[in-house]
Amino acid sequence: MMKRFKIPDDTLKGLLIGILIFEILAEFIGLPFVKSVMRYSIGLMIGAALAVAAAFHMWWTIDKNLTLNADNESASRAYSIRQGVIRYVVILAVFTVICLTDFAYPLAAFLGIMGLKAGAYIQPQVDKIMKRSSK
Repeated sequence: MMKRFKIPDDTLKGLLIGILIFEILAEFIGLPFVKSVMRYSIGLMIGAALAVAAAFHMWWTIDKNLTLNADNESASRAYSIRQGVIRYVVILAVFTVICLTDFAYPLAAFLGIMGLKAGAYIQPQVDKIMKRSSK
């Protein structure tokens, strides 16, 4: 029997909900200003997928770093930097493919990845709402 996937941390849940809120707003606000709705939506979805993947990767990196390198500060710093570089190389590679193939708007993909930043700003309010609703 397959176990149900569970998001492990309330902070990560709030961040993912914030990303989703931002992406929905960006989709509806940006639609009237683009020539191709399909290319805009595809770019935004790719950016949103990158933002969610980056959020999970950051959570995984921090969790693993705290368990493996809790007593070694230099190893911890090196591990965090290495994982951050990997994250940005993947994002850069995806943006390069989008720019070279022209099947999606690169600016829409950039807007989608900025959902990670917007989600980080929205997360405290989402966390307050989640705590209120759980009481």
